[in-house]
Amino acid sequence: MPSTSARCPDCGSAIYTDSDEQLCEDCGLVVETDRLDRGPEWRSFADDETNPKRTGSPLTVARHDRGLSTEIGYSSDLTAAKRRQFVRLRRQHNRARMGDKRTRNQVHAFTRIKHIVSNKSLPTQVRDHACSLFRSAQNEDLLRGRSIEGFVAACLYAACRLESISRTIDEITEASHSSREEFQAAYDALNRDLGLPVEPTHPREYLPRYADRLDLSSGIERRARELVDRTEKEGILNGRNPSGVAAACLYAAAKENDADLTQSEAASVASVTPVTLRTTYQELGS
Repeated sequence: MPSTSARCPDCGSAIYTDSDEQLCEDCGLVVETDRLDRGPEWRSFADDETNPKRTGSPLTVARHDRGLSTEIGYSSDLTAAKRRQFVRLRRQHNRARMGDKRTRNQVHAFTRIKHIVSNKSLPTQVRDHACSLFRSAQNEDLLRGRSIEGFVAACLYAACRLESISRTIDEITEASHSSREEFQAAYDALNRDLGLPVEPTHPREYLPRYADRLDLSSGIERRARELVDRTEKEGILNGRNPSGVAAACLYAAAKENDADLTQSEAASVASVTPVTLRTTYQELGS
């Protein structure tokens, strides 16, 4: 169609647009051309019109291959013979991706880490940090003679400490199905050879989670925070389990506000014995 706003620079005639070119309708001079395809550069087999995805998932440290390998997908539109064939192909493909024991150990550990992170409602940065710690431990040859489950627990616990997320050792070891001895051996190796910049856990970090599980009010939690500060100033916190100190402060604050809370309930939430809680509580009352 002719354009009224532009004229041919040679003859001054009207210019019309033909596909991606602007031509003079009299002398045929090509005034301007644009061969660029302005449409989308991707192609989606699921929805060609509206789905803009044209790449795979981003790189992640939570997978042994960082998410770069291909996978054979699933389809319901195949015959029984084709499905059996793809099952065999998928099995062989997975075996080829994990050709050595080191890779198989990584896959097992990363799968366990992702499972525990999902069950314990931990953030993704804890998952990525724990996988990075496990990879570093494997590079330093720290797994020789030690349990993989113990290193899974140790990496998760260290990642929680580094991200300032309060989780007790018993919670992590129970979720990872490792013993306390396996955890301690792996965590000592991480601390010794990797030099983790881990600071001591403060009882204040446990208060919101414990108060929520015990169904205590915000006023009781606020009072427990004041008691935690008092244990730090008076030296009661020194050498004590921070989880037990947090439970004792919550129990003391609940007693001051006439809340229905027993020592056994508070100790159970913190994974300590009532005797441990009672010792801190008595020092707070003295």
